Amino acid sequence: MDTALSQQLSLPKNKIRILLLEGIHESAVSYLNERGYTEVTHLKKALEGDALKEALKGVHMVGIRSRTQLTKDVIDSADRLMAIGCFCIGTNQVDLSAARMAAIPVFNAPYSNTRSVAELVMGEIVMLLRRIPSRSAKCHEGGWDKSAENSWEVRGKTIGIVGYGSIGSQLSVLAEAFGLRVIYYDTVPCLPHGNAVAVSSLHELLAQSDIVTLHVPQTADTNNLIGEAEIRAMKPNSILLNNARGNVVDVDALAAALKDGHLMGAAVDVFPVEPKSPQERFSTPLQGLENVLLTPHIGGSTIEAQERIGVEVASKFVSYSDVGSTLGAVNFPEVQLAERPGGMRFMHVHANRPGTLRHINEIFAQAACNVTAQFLQTDGEIGYVVVEAEAYDGQDKSAIEQTILKELRQLEGTLRTRLIRAVTR
Repeated sequence: MDTALSQQLSLPKNKIRILLLEGIHESAVSYLNERGYTEVTHLKKALEGDALKEALKGVHMVGIRSRTQLTKDVIDSADRLMAIGCFCIGTNQVDLSAARMAAIPVFNAPYSNTRSVAELVMGEIVMLLRRIPSRSAKCHEGGWDKSAENSWEVRGKTIGIVGYGSIGSQLSVLAEAFGLRVIYYDTVPCLPHGNAVAVSSLHELLAQSDIVTLHVPQTADTNNLIGEAEIRAMKPNSILLNNARGNVVDVDALAAALKDGHLMGAAVDVFPVEPKSPQERFSTPLQGLENVLLTPHIGGSTIEAQERIGVEVASKFVSYSDVGSTLGAVNFPEVQLAERPGGMRFMHVHANRPGTLRHINEIFAQAACNVTAQFLQTDGEIGYVVVEAEAYDGQDKSAIEQTILKELRQLEGTLRTRLIRAVTR
């Protein structure tokens, strides 16, 4: 058999190499092992540069969190990589375009830590309205500030949620249970939870809110979404919380507003520049300011959330490897597929151009096999087609597989072709 061609066939599960970095929860390893994926390397640290490239040699799937950077250079150097898993919400640490054009779907965990982040926000709100950070510090130093001055209850205040996705909407429910009036702003129309009310603009939200909390993704549009003008548009004596992305807030403008008393307090869990390891010193203009909570990007860092994330992303690896399903991929056409009890399943990723599907169908017609199902999705740049087929009685199934794979690989614009054989029980 042609060596290059054999590498496109389904490998036995125990031959598929998976690399998990950055201390991903053991739940991922257990999930993979239980489903036959035993060739798993699990490292506690992030890797970079040549060390990362070397570690990815021969690896079929890689899992990372937020510190490992999968750039185009790294992706292009990976000789067997077929899937990337971000065991977190964000995917900005991966060059999604480079992965797409290398026919590598990228999966993440957009829902597993929503509760963890929402609970952190509620804790921060209580702490800041009661001015706990400075009072706790004084007690540690031997002081005793028992005054109620500028100390407030949560009930009856207005919270403005910027970004009403999975975290923002769950926070909305918790906030209302605390007695907060909830308003929200999102660029995409969202149905409210409970008694929450949508507002028409960011500045309308800023003008009404005692508490502003951010839950938006990192995009070009959200870069410095909250700058000096937006901070000055907030109500005097209000508080700002950023548990979204570090580049969403101008931290210098925030520090200035805290120093001159325009804002009562702030809580920040994400920063424009974050240390790559615990040994690297952390620095921000917000350090040393009164009634400011600074946390080291721990919004989703609970045992429960990390366990859920491990299973969520690992399950997407298994689904893609076993059956070809790309549901949940952030950079790839999404196709949801079920297990197939018999026959052949061919995956073909190609540059999205007219006529490709016709050529694929001609290949199967010439092979004289029975096409039983076909799935196609495109996203503008690439197309992903899955063809299920069966050999007729008396036909040499192995020879048909090899012929079809060879012809598919030779189609102009082909990025990846793979055969997934039926799952055996």
